[in-house]
Amino acid sequence: MNITVIFINAAALLGLIISFSRNKEKSMKALKMALKSTFKMAPAILILLILVGLMMGFFKPETISRLLGEQSGIYGIVLASIAGSILMIPSLIAFPLTASIVDSGASIAVAAAFITTLTMIGFVTLPIEIKIMGRKFTYLRNGLSLVVAVVIALIMGVIL
Repeated sequence: MNITVIFINAAALLGLIISFSRNKEKSMKALKMALKSTFKMAPAILILLILVGLMMGFFKPETISRLLGEQSGIYGIVLASIAGSILMIPSLIAFPLTASIVDSGASIAVAAAFITTLTMIGFVTLPIEIKIMGRKFTYLRNGLSLVVAVVIALIMGVIL
């Protein structure tokens, strides 16, 4: 267990202790809600584990490195940006998935492109956004978000 995990768990435990000392009923209600949320997320986490396992089985680290590694250049960033724009994955699942792809040889720029487009662009939710916000605003927001996501990915690739 690394120091970050220990710190986060200690902070959560401290917060729980403080919460219980102030209001036991609300704290119990919050714990029950958290437990329900955990059970709702369990299938998604299981799917993530299966997808990562399948991906690692079908694609050797060398293939991932070739398609998404440093030498993939702008092609890898574009591929990750397309995937991030189309997929609708909760961040809680996307971060470990991205970490496993990076561990298999993907570049930081590709990881940054995937995460930023995943959180900034909503291809799946486009029809709803158009209906609520209007066509012009939606296209402008998604287009600018794509440009910003690619710029962020390129900067992250240089910095890290």
